[in-house]
Formats: sequence, C-alpha cells, structure tokens
Amino acid sequence: MTHTTKLAAGAAFPAITVPRLGGGEIAPAATAGWRLLIVYRGKHCPLCKPYLGTLDKLLEEFEAAGVSVAAISADPEEKAAADHAEFGWRFPLGYGLTVAQMQALGLYISNPRSAQETDRPFAEPGLFLINPAGEVQLIDISNAPFARPDLAGIARGAKRIQEMNYPIRGTLV
Repeated sequence: MTHTTKLAAGAAFPAITVPRLGGGEIAPAATAGWRLLIVYRGKHCPLCKPYLGTLDKLLEEFEAAGVSVAAISADPEEKAAADHAEFGWRFPLGYGLTVAQMQALGLYISNPRSAQETDRPFAEPGLFLINPAGEVQLIDISNAPFARPDLAGIARGAKRIQEMNYPIRGTLV
C-alpha cells in the first residue's frame, strides 16, 4: 500500500506560487486575509467547467464574506487562456501547478488516460480555505472529479466561521 502525506488542518499553507493568467502570480500563502483556493483538474475535465461556473456565480457572496477567490491547475498557459476566453470567469486563474506543488498540498495526482485528455500529470480536485494567519481552515480533496463540496455551503460556512470565531476542526491526529 502506498501512503501520501496530506496537508493537516490548521497547518500553515505551503508557499507555492503559480503564474496568473494575464500576468503576475498566485501565491496563496503570501496573500492577506481570508482566501479560497480551488484546484481543478484542467481544461480536459468536463465537470470542472460547471463547478468553476458556480464559483463565478458565487463570487459576490465570497467577496461579501471577505474571502478572495482563485483557481489553479496544472494546465499550461494556453489551455488556461482558452478556458478563460470560453467561460469568462472573473476570479484569478493560475496555471502550471507542478507535481511537487501538488504533493505539497496533499492532492491526489493522476496521469492522463490518453494524449487526447492531457499531456501531463494533473491534480484531482482540491479546495482550501485559508485564514488570515495563513493556516488551512478548511480542506477538501478528492481522488476523482465526482466528489466536490457545495460552493454555496462553503461561502455560508466561511461567513459563519468568521462571525463565530469558529475553530479549525479535525486537528486531532
């Protein structure tokens, strides 16, 4: 049996940086305030598009809760740009996530089933809510595209966490 290391609830979010579509970079650990990072599988994933579309529709809800939002994948710039052009998402979109960065985040990683799918290993879905101290407040990772958290619930939860000063859960190991 193979074991992987998963990011612990309450841990400092790893200092990963990926290029941001349109210029600059996405560096969640170096960003201030509450932030939500979505890791998506990439352009080849038909389930990612509606999920990111829902994220885009809820952007104002996240902003009202004081949460900045970004999404990243292992896709190269041209694939991220094509998706952005097609769907017009308003949140920052990062690309070029490396296998080492996926491992640092504790994500499940898959190889493509064929060259038509994609040309590189990619991360399976992940969601990280990072608090102002840079700690991982909420984590959700999946090994397949079929299990993802409800984003409206995450938006409501992020607001409640702040209102109630709700502690980080799942820290007993």
